[in-house]
Order: sequence, then C-alpha cells, then structure tokens
Amino acid sequence: MKLKHVMLVSMLGFHAIGRAETIQESQKVRATFQQVLDAVASGWFGKPYQDMNALDLKGNLTLVVSPQMINAKVDQLSRGGAKGALTQSALVKLNLSGTYFANGDFRTEMSGDFGNLVYTRIGNRGFLYSREQNAYTTKIDPPPPGAPLSYMGWFRQVLNDIKAVYVDNTTFKATYGKEEASSGKPLQTVVFATPTVPYDPKKREQSMSDTLGFWKQGRLELTIDKTSKLPRKLSFLNEAQGVNILMNFQYQPDGRLQLVDMLNQSRGAQGPAALRVTYGTEGLISHISGRLDNQRQGFVFDMDLGWSKGKAPTSLVSVPPPGAVKKGGEEMKTMLAVGLAGRILDLQRKGLNLRSVTLGNP
Repeated sequence: MKLKHVMLVSMLGFHAIGRAETIQESQKVRATFQQVLDAVASGWFGKPYQDMNALDLKGNLTLVVSPQMINAKVDQLSRGGAKGALTQSALVKLNLSGTYFANGDFRTEMSGDFGNLVYTRIGNRGFLYSREQNAYTTKIDPPPPGAPLSYMGWFRQVLNDIKAVYVDNTTFKATYGKEEASSGKPLQTVVFATPTVPYDPKKREQSMSDTLGFWKQGRLELTIDKTSKLPRKLSFLNEAQGVNILMNFQYQPDGRLQLVDMLNQSRGAQGPAALRVTYGTEGLISHISGRLDNQRQGFVFDMDLGWSKGKAPTSLVSVPPPGAVKKGGEEMKTMLAVGLAGRILDLQRKGLNLRSVTLGNP
C-alpha cells in the first residue's frame, strides 16, 4: 500500500474515532439532562401534588402598560376603525381570583382599573363576560388536548415537552461545558446548541408557534449541582428572535426551590426579573410573588395558592347575567381594548401622570 493510502486510511480512522467519541459524549450529556429533569420533577413538583387536581389562586397584579402597546392593539383589533390616543405609560392594577383544574377547566374573576371580567371554561364551553360592557362572548380558546388529571401529571407533562426537544431529539449539539465549585459543591455545565439565523430588526410578525417555541432553537447553557442534579444557573440565547436570558436558582436547605433571579437581556425587554416561592406545611407551594421590569412594560404579582384533591369541575358552572348582550369573539376583544384605552386616557386627562413607575422587590 502506498504511503498516501496509508495516511488516508489513518485519517479516516481518527475521524471515525473522533465521531464516536462525540456521539458518546452527546449521549452522556443527554442522560445527564434527563437526570436534571427527574430531579426537578421530584424536588419541585413531586409527590405532594400527585392527588391535587385543582388550584385556587387569589392575589393582585400591577402592570405597566406602554402607550404603544395599547394603541397598536386597538388599531389591530378594530382593523383601523378605532385609534388609541395614549401618549404616556400607565399603571394598571388588577385583582385576580380563580380556580384552575389540571385538566384545563377554569374560572377567573378579574377586577381593577380596566373593569370587571369573568372568564370560564368547562370542556369546550365557556364565556368571557364584561360587567362594564354588559356583554359576553362564547368564543373562547379550546382546552388543551390530552390534559392530565392531577397537577403532578401537569408538571410532568411540561417536563416531557422539554425532554422531547433536548433529550429525545438530536437537533441540538450536546456537549459538556466547564466544571467548577461553589460553596464547596461541585458544579457541571451542559451545553445544547443549534445555529439560528441573525436577528432581523425589521421583522414585525411571526407565527404564534415560533413565538412560544423560542426555546426550541438557540444555545442553552445549564449549570447543575453534580450531587443533587438540580439546576443552579441557566443561560439561553436565541439570536433569531432576540432572546437572551440569564437565570440563577436558589434553594431551601431541603432542596425546594426558593428564588429564581433573572436578568432579561432580550431585545426590547431588557431588565431584571425575579420569582419567589413559599411553601406550606405539606410541602405544597402556598405563595408566589415576583416582578418583571423593563423600559417598555413590566408587572408585579403577589398570589396565594390553595390546592384541592377530588374537586369537581361542575363547581365552576355559571352563566352570564340576564340581559347581557352576546358578542362575537373579535368584537368583544375590540370593545375591551377600546374600553381600557379610554379608561387610561381619562385618568391621564385628569392629571394622573403615571409615567414614572418603580417596581419594588417581590
């Protein structure tokens, strides 16, 4: 065999070995990520939720609404037939009370600066009612397919969606990152990366599936505790959609999630955010609070949670008040958007300048 043939065979052999090592590392990384999902399922959403089928939620939200958002929504929903006239950002305070079943049935009552709403759905039937408009629509979003019967199943379903993308699928290149230590605990970083197109600042619209599925492409770096397998730090970048997020996770001594501290560097939404979790005596989440703050919009929320097992969705049955006028879905949305813009504009005309709003810590 000639020398060049020997060299070629050797190069092909080294390439095959290198590829085998890459595949082997990828399999190990995905197996490690599966361990992370199992640890999250057990530590965050474990056995305390296995019989819980309903959640009662009560609290308040405070939103900072930019004039561009409201004006654009009014124009969009009315197809140019109505124009918003807001020039200043506004503070919108909401009180929220509702019951949410793991299978997707729910009833929500909202009141505050925008008015009073009731939104409910059982199976495929429900309605959205506005007391101020004395109107309602039965055009509602359909329930999710294959909904679980308990919240432990609901949480597991969310994790299975993540597993399908990062463990079962090979779209992402999976590699190990650096190893380090923090407070004496060994940490390991796993990296999932797939190329994206550059960010297009002229792009104005995209499909809802692309918007909600932003996490299905880009670069994920996840630092985990090698002992507990729980996540400690997360960095995610999707250049095509301008998404850039950093997260830090803090835990109680028993391993339950306590705080998620986030820095959002995504285009047009730069700012800090945080989520704080409190638990009751049975290990169930009893309170959540948090904030999101950036130059264009933001919100603060503070919610009490109560869990139930064996609760029947028929407890939610209700009908719109007698005399309420039935509207089409788009017509109802337009009425609500125009009504909100009018209420905020009226407040501003009375001299309430709500432009400078500081969102406090949760």
